[in-house]
Amino acid sequence: MQTLLLWMFYISTFYAFIPALVSRIFGFRVFRRGKSDQEYALTFDDGPDPVYTPQLLDLLKRFDAKATFFVVGMNAEKHPELLKRMHDEGHLIGIHNYVHKSNWLMRPVTVRRQITQTESVIRRVTGEGTTFYRPPWGIVNFFDISKNNGRRIVLWSSMFGDWKASIGAKQLAERMLKKLRGGEVMLLHDCGTTLGADAEAPQNMLIALEKLLRVAQKQQLRSVRVDTLFCRQSGNQSTVSSLSSTGIKRTMVFGWLQYERLFHALFRLRPVSKDNTIFYYRRRIYHGPNINMENGRWLEKGDPIIELHFDNKMLFQLGATAKSLVHLAIQLIRVVKRQLPDLTQRVVHDSGMKGVKAIYAVSMIHRGPEKLGFQIQELPQGLFKHVATVYLKLLFRVIHPSGSEQLSEKKEVMVPKLIVMPIDTLFDRFQPGDSHRSDQVFEPTDQRDVVHTLNSEMTEEGEPMHTSIRASQTADTGSSS
Repeated sequence: MQTLLLWMFYISTFYAFIPALVSRIFGFRVFRRGKSDQEYALTFDDGPDPVYTPQLLDLLKRFDAKATFFVVGMNAEKHPELLKRMHDEGHLIGIHNYVHKSNWLMRPVTVRRQITQTESVIRRVTGEGTTFYRPPWGIVNFFDISKNNGRRIVLWSSMFGDWKASIGAKQLAERMLKKLRGGEVMLLHDCGTTLGADAEAPQNMLIALEKLLRVAQKQQLRSVRVDTLFCRQSGNQSTVSSLSSTGIKRTMVFGWLQYERLFHALFRLRPVSKDNTIFYYRRRIYHGPNINMENGRWLEKGDPIIELHFDNKMLFQLGATAKSLVHLAIQLIRVVKRQLPDLTQRVVHDSGMKGVKAIYAVSMIHRGPEKLGFQIQELPQGLFKHVATVYLKLLFRVIHPSGSEQLSEKKEVMVPKLIVMPIDTLFDRFQPGDSHRSDQVFEPTDQRDVVHTLNSEMTEEGEPMHTSIRASQTADTGSSS
């Protein structure tokens, strides 16, 4: 049951939670807000509707306002005359799937089919395709943002609950007016037949929208299509990125660490040290392939093990102070070596750890752990290896400023591997009282070996060393697959 829960957690995290986090909070590969003082965007989802969409088009025409319609393909196919009118009157048409269904509930191939089918309807009626896409409820999955495939995903900067008739036109107008400013991307609905919506709700939206357009006209604010606002954004993108990249990265790191705190709590991971721990650990039952550890000893399915996790807060701190990749690796090995005796003490004094056969993790560090007594094994081909690698790539793209370029150039080395150490080797090497005491200085010979090894590896593999270290937290539960 625990293994099933773990896999459910992994799948939902990789496929849904992480993409939602990086797209909604950090704006990764999505458009949410423009950069304009006098232009804003009105966007309408779920239509076209034979009752409300014609009224909406009449209203927009009266105020010479342009808008973006994210149409449901099935509705567009039923009302091609409305689709043609949107196009003829200068509005932008985007895709909202063929049926109004969450991308979390569909396979990637099904989502692609939904998009393709809707675009075919649009092209057949208007003679033009579209690259703009808004997934239902703004919910993206991993494959939506991992490759854009020429699509521009559009979310929003403000929404108002206009799908509920109980809000009323007056309250809805007040909400909308509070958000009326340049650069805003407003989410509204011209159809009330989707799940959770009220059929008569668009009538209130039309009343509130007329008031908004009157006020916007007085303030000399202009409603434009999303692609117009998008072009304004693109023109300033380099300046905006240079000014805000530091703050965005800090926010990303903070959000990611909060997610990891949840992971630690959910799976009852314990720190090796009270302060500045590099490891978290827990007892597990091994479910992976048999591993020949050394001296004829085997790690087999069903054996109790200690599963290790790197603490990513400390890894980020080490990375921030490192002068080079070699310096970072040396610092990491020093910290790990200092805390392995602490892990040994925890194992010795924790009755729940009796009988464990090995300490075990999955890591992207391919060189270095051997110096501490670990063995390196290839991770078997299968679902877990694929998921661990996907996790790393997504994380690397989000966190690293040149992540996409590095992944394209060094993708062959971004491969997780098993690291394992027999428990008696841990005791022999790191139990306090022997030559590997936690306060021992990192030996110069070891340091020279590490520098030589890492320099050789950097020549072959380059930048990914930093990210390789970071990937350990992904895969450290791989033995349960």
